[in-house]
Amino acid sequence: MRLRFLGAATTVTGSQFLLETDRARVLIDCGMFQGSPHEVERNRVPFSFEPRSLDAVVLTHAHLDHCGLLPMLEKQGFRGAIHLTRATAELAGLVLLDSGKIQVEQAKERRERDERHARRDTRRRATRMGRPGAGAPQLGEAVDEAAAAEQERRGRGRPWPPDDPQEPGFDPEEALRRQPPVAETVIHAPLYDVSDAERTIALFRGHDYEQPFEVAPGVRAVLRDAGHILGSAIVVVDAADEQGPARRIVFSGDLGRPGTPIIRDPTLIREGADHVLVESTYGGREHGPGSVAIDLLAEVVNAVADADGVLLVPSFAIGRTQEVVWALDRLLEAGRIPHVPLYLDSPMASHASDIYRAFPGYYDEETARLLHDGRTPLDYPGATVTRTGAESKAIKRAKRPLMIVASNGMLTGGRVVHHLRDLVGDPHATILFVGYQGEGTLGRHLQDGTRQVRLDGAWHEVRCGVRSIDGFSAHGDESELLDWLRPFAAADRRPRHVFAVHGDPEASAALATGIAQLGLPPYLPRWREAVELD
Repeated sequence: MRLRFLGAATTVTGSQFLLETDRARVLIDCGMFQGSPHEVERNRVPFSFEPRSLDAVVLTHAHLDHCGLLPMLEKQGFRGAIHLTRATAELAGLVLLDSGKIQVEQAKERRERDERHARRDTRRRATRMGRPGAGAPQLGEAVDEAAAAEQERRGRGRPWPPDDPQEPGFDPEEALRRQPPVAETVIHAPLYDVSDAERTIALFRGHDYEQPFEVAPGVRAVLRDAGHILGSAIVVVDAADEQGPARRIVFSGDLGRPGTPIIRDPTLIREGADHVLVESTYGGREHGPGSVAIDLLAEVVNAVADADGVLLVPSFAIGRTQEVVWALDRLLEAGRIPHVPLYLDSPMASHASDIYRAFPGYYDEETARLLHDGRTPLDYPGATVTRTGAESKAIKRAKRPLMIVASNGMLTGGRVVHHLRDLVGDPHATILFVGYQGEGTLGRHLQDGTRQVRLDGAWHEVRCGVRSIDGFSAHGDESELLDWLRPFAAADRRPRHVFAVHGDPEASAALATGIAQLGLPPYLPRWREAVELD
C-alpha cells in the first residue's frame, strides 16, 4: 500500500493524494494549483496516473484548490463515483460550473487581446518602414522590451515560466518565490468547459457526516466535520490489501478554527490512526483573537466612512465572504459602524450564500439561535448583489463611501482584479485582506509592501492603503493545528507518519517541529513523492 503526493506538497494548493492498494486506487481531492503564474502552469501538467484506472474519488470540500481539476479526470475517462458531503455536492457543483464558464470567457478575451496586439504590431512595423533605420526597433523600445522579457522569463538562472515543470533539477518552490507582483485575468486555453463540469457533477455521491460508506474493494471511509466551510470534511479511510491488516489514514483537508462563526468546530479524531495528513498553511504563525479581528474591521470601516473612501475586500466566494458579511451585520446591529453601502460583487458568492441557507443543520449553536430568533446573520441590510459584468463595472461610479467584497481572495483572478486596477492608485481607497495570501501571489506582494503592480500587462503605482486581518482566516493556526493533532498522540493507535501538507515549505517545516514535540513522527513529502504505508 502506498500514498502518492500529487499536489499540496511543499505548496498550499493543488490538493491531490492517490492511495493505492493491491485491490484499488482511490484519489483524495483533485484540486487546482492557484496563486502565481508558475503555480497555475502546473494545472497543465498531465496526471501521473491513468484516470480510467481510478476506482473512486473522495472530496474534502468545495474550494477550487481541492476540486477544480475533477472535470479533467472525467474528460480523460474517469467514470467512478465522487464521494462528498451533501452540502459539498451543492457547493462544488456551483464552483465547477463557474470555473468552466470563466475559463472559456478568459480564453476568448486572451484571443481577442492577442489579435489586437498583433494588429498594433503590424501597424508599428509598417510605420517604421517609412523612416530611416526602417524595420529596426527604437533604442528605448528595445531596452524596455528586453527588461520586460528579463523580468518575466528569468528566475535565478532558469527560464520563467518553465518550458517543462517536470524537467530534471526543476525547483518549483524557488520559481514560486521569484514571482513578480503580477495578476493576469486571461488564459490561453480553457482546461474544461461547462459541459465537462456538468458530466462531472453527475458522478457526485452525497453522504452525511459520520455515516461510513464503501469507496472501493477493501476501502471504506467516513466523513467528519472539518469546520472550514459548509460541508467540509476530514476523510477517515480504512484500507486493506488482499493480505494483511487494514490501515487507517486520516486526511485533514483544510481545518477550520474553533469558534468560527456559522459552522461547527473541527471534529477531534480520538480513536487514533496509522497515518495522518494534516494541513500546515499557518505553520509557525498564530492568529490574533477573534475579538481583535472584529475591532480592526470596525476601525477600517469607520475610517473609510469618515474619508468618503472605498473599502475593497478580496474574499473567496465560499466561506470567507459569508463570514465577512456575518461580522459586518453584527457590527452594524451593535451600532459600531455606520451603514456603509455594501456591494457583493460575486454572483457565485450570492449563490453560495443561498446554499448555506439551505443547510441549517450544519450551523453552530450561535448561528442556529440567531435564525431561531428571526434574525438574518447571512445578510447585510441593503447589500447590492452584482450579477453582470456591466453591473460590476458600474460600481466605480457609485456614490462614496462604499464597500466591495469580491473574489478571489488572493487577487489571482476574478472581478476583484478589475476593482484593484481602478483603486490601487487611489489614496482614499483601502485594500483589506482577510485571509491567507499564498507565496508568490499578488496579494502577498501587496501585504509585503510592494509599490508597483502589473495588472493585465500594465504597471500601476500603489497609492491605496493596505491592511490585513488574520482573525477571519478559515484555517487553524499552528496552536490550533497542534491541538487537533494532540488526541493522536494520546491514542493507543499512534500514527507512524504525520505528513505536513497544504503549506509553503517554511510553514510545513515549522509545523513539523511542533508535531515532533507532541511525540509524533513528522514527514515533509515532496511533490509527486510516493510513500509506502507499512
